[in-house]
Order: sequence, then structure tokens, then C-alpha cells
Amino acid sequence: MDDSALTPLQRRTLGLLRRGEPVVFDQSFVAQLQGDIDEAFELFEKRLAGETVFMSKHKVSSVLGCEVQHLLDDSFAWSPAVAGGQVAHRAIQLMLNWRGEPAPADVVDEAIARLADDDTSLGDWIAGLTEADRADLTGVAVEKLIKFLECFPPLDKRAAPTTESTVRWPVEGPIVLSGKVDLTIGRTAGDESRKVIIDLKTGWAAPKHREDLRFYALVEMLRTHVPPRKLASFYLDAGQPVVEDVTEATLLTASRRMLDAVNAEIELRIEGRDPVKRPGASCKWCPLAKECPEGTAHLARRREQDDTAFDADA
Repeated sequence: MDDSALTPLQRRTLGLLRRGEPVVFDQSFVAQLQGDIDEAFELFEKRLAGETVFMSKHKVSSVLGCEVQHLLDDSFAWSPAVAGGQVAHRAIQLMLNWRGEPAPADVVDEAIARLADDDTSLGDWIAGLTEADRADLTGVAVEKLIKFLECFPPLDKRAAPTTESTVRWPVEGPIVLSGKVDLTIGRTAGDESRKVIIDLKTGWAAPKHREDLRFYALVEMLRTHVPPRKLASFYLDAGQPVVEDVTEATLLTASRRMLDAVNAEIELRIEGRDPVKRPGASCKWCPLAKECPEGTAHLARRREQDDTAFDADA
């Protein structure tokens, strides 16, 4: 690829994606960690009372946060702002394999049409949109797609770029880890780690984003026995990635966190332990925030800190 034809932002991203020295994990470490997880899952299974536990990055983060909020009924509803990310991801997938240089709006239109045909809640929601809401959705998705194109160079097909890649382990069992990766670059070659796992983000950086990627790295190791070499949360609004090399410590931390989450999920939903209230960032969208003294106090402190920071910058 001719780097001179790229923007400075695209060249920086290319530098992130390029491989340096080969990364090869000790297979005895991989086997030991997998064995420890298998043993823990066997102990958990004895407490499940025939139930099945599915753990995604969201569930891991949720159950380790405010347990009261975690147990609330899911009141999720689609909106142009929320659905725009899903449409943009489908548009990126199309763009990666599209011949020529199509206009971003045309690719987004095709992505919306394909999603509307899917037998999913998103497909049903898109099919029922008014023209105005559909225009809002298109605008949100086009903005995200353009920002992606500004940040990423054209991706070589030899690097096997894939979007919305589903990961799952094990294939069956009472405890299943699963997720869907925004963007994966590279593929395993022998024991060498070549994959880069990327989450595409808008808005502010948060510590949980790094933990989410570590969860993906752990699932990738369990399913292929070869961990990825690098993780990146790419913040499209700012045009900046937060990058982390995958190490044995990364995988050990992700394993402990995942096992803590599974244990908490069993305690809460199966064994009936009382949930612990933990005020945090999720208080901003919690339906109980107005009735929760701890959450109200937390949000007040956050507003005060933000106001103090703004005054200092002024």
C-alpha cells in the first residue's frame, strides 16, 4: 500500500495494524488457563440447578457493576441514534467487499434495505419507520461510516478483515461465553498470534471498553487456542485508538473477571442472593436513578466534578 496516498490519520491507523516482531504465546500457559476455566465451570455447573448461563461482554460488565440495575427487566427500545451504529457496522461490512468507490450514502441505503429484510427486532423496527425517522437513521449511519473511512486506510483483503464476527465458547454447555466483534484484522498462522480485535466507539472513553476487549481476547483464546496479538478501542469522534498488547497478564485478568461475573450471576439469579447497589456511570440511564439516594448522590458528585473541571479550563 502506498502510504503517501493516505491521510496522517490513516497512516497512524496503518501503523497500528502492521505486525512487528512475531507474537507467540506459550501453549502450556494457554492449556493451563483453559484447564483452570474448565475446572471452574464444572464447579459452577453443580450450582446451576439445570439452568443455563449466557455471558456476553455486556452481562459481565453489568453484573460486576450495580447488581440492582442488572436485575431490572430489559426495557431496550430501538431509536435512530441506537440503530445507527448497527447500520454503520453493516455498511462497513459492505464497504470492505464493495468493488469500486461507492458513495457512503449509497452503501448505507443498501445496509438499511438488507437489515429491514432480516427477521430481527431491528429489521421489524426499520420496516416500520416513517420517512423522517428513516432519514434520521440514514444521517446517523452515514456520519459514522464517513468517520470510519477517515480513520482507516483501505483494508487489504489478504489481512482478512471481518466485521460483526460472532465468537462463542464452548459450542454447548450450561455456561456459554459469546459476543460479536466490531472489526477483526488478520488471521492465525500456526501458533503465531496475528489478529487485532477492534471495537468501534463514539463518545467518551471508559475503562469498561478495555475490559470488554479483554473478554473478547479470552473467548478468542478459548475457541482457537491462539490469543489475538492486540486490542484497540477506536474512538471515531476523536479519531484516536486506545491500544493494548495482549499478554498473559491480560488473559489472566480477563479470566478472573469473567469467573467473578459468572459466580455473581449464579448467586443472584439462581441462589437468590440480595443484590448489591453500586453507583457508577450507569446511573445516568438507570430507570431507578430518581428513587435511588446513592445514585442521586453519585450523579450530583459527577456534575460537581464536571463543573469544577469546566471552570478550571475556562
